[in-house]
Amino acid sequence: MSVESPNLSVVVLAYRSAGTISCFVDSLIACLEADEPDWELVLVGNYFEGTGDKTPEVVADLAKGNPRIRAVTKVKEGMMGWDMKTGLQAASGKVIAVIDGDGQMPAEDVIRVYKKLKEGNLDLAKTYRVQRDDGAYRKIISTLYNAIFQLLFPGLNSRDINSKPKVVTRAAYDKMDLQSDGWFIDAEIMIQARRMKFEMGEVETVFHSIDSRPSFVKPLSILEFLANLVWYRVLEFLPKKHR
Repeated sequence: MSVESPNLSVVVLAYRSAGTISCFVDSLIACLEADEPDWELVLVGNYFEGTGDKTPEVVADLAKGNPRIRAVTKVKEGMMGWDMKTGLQAASGKVIAVIDGDGQMPAEDVIRVYKKLKEGNLDLAKTYRVQRDDGAYRKIISTLYNAIFQLLFPGLNSRDINSKPKVVTRAAYDKMDLQSDGWFIDAEIMIQARRMKFEMGEVETVFHSIDSRPSFVKPLSILEFLANLVWYRVLEFLPKKHR
């Protein structure tokens, strides 16, 4: 007997969020129930062995208490990109959203972006940050990064490549072949969306600061971003089988 896919799957990246993820999930469920009651959550609590991270246990407990919540708790083989891919693979919805579960991006943005996608009959929709409360350094880096992205990949209708939530139709997701295991996966999504000429839209958001933990994005990650941008631009000129 087949089970009907929910209208919306929300993949929540919960790495090392044991102390905050329950509150975020409560807020997210309240938003979903108000506007799209046919939903499922995929809580990604992947972990490195030996770190004492309690997130896998927390998300597993949340899933036990609600049949519409799935927990993904694997030993990590990569960073954010690997986590995102394991969550996307577990999602069964007709539309899939992905958001960080640390609270920097408001839970209500999922519904706002979902509505943008549905009303515009889009393939992909996302936010762009008009205000950042995480410091001048991160704001400057983000501005430069987006400028370089637009220089290398012109014509893409996006002002903020890394911003989430990103919401994509099942049909559009199935066309993607995401490879990145690291922080570059947000850019890879947008590069593939550009290549396949997806219809896209954006809504404004505010990016909050976080005091519960330091940023996972280190200075070396910036160099990795830039190197990947150049490499993916080179790939644009190679035959598809070599990408």
